[in-house]
Amino acid sequence: MFIQLYLISLPVFLAIDMVWLIFVAKSFYAQQIGFLLKTNVNWPAAIIFYLLFIVGLVVFVIIPALEKNSWSYALFFGALFGLVTYATYDLTNLATMKNWPVLVTVVDLAWGMTVAASVSIITYFIATKLGL
Repeated sequence: MFIQLYLISLPVFLAIDMVWLIFVAKSFYAQQIGFLLKTNVNWPAAIIFYLLFIVGLVVFVIIPALEKNSWSYALFFGALFGLVTYATYDLTNLATMKNWPVLVTVVDLAWGMTVAASVSIITYFIATKLGL
């Protein structure tokens, strides 16, 4: 079941996050932390993040939600997982980097909660529909 849920949630996450990064927040990040951004994305690091993040969502949120037959579990714990994981990055940056904007931290925490909750609940409903 893990593989099936992983293969459902990964493209859902990529689609939602790409819309965010390319169309919604691109100029925001450029304005806020453009001085820190590389001109070329480190794709291996980005890919590893995406692959690991989905492992966490599936193991810690989606499988338990399906076992409990609870979409609200997927929604709440998806949001919590997103908050904790994105906070690890953003609060560490806020604590250790010079000129890291508080606004970026707040926006990223909200985004982490939103994207993780969305992927969790969408994957939950797809998996339920497929009888997983």
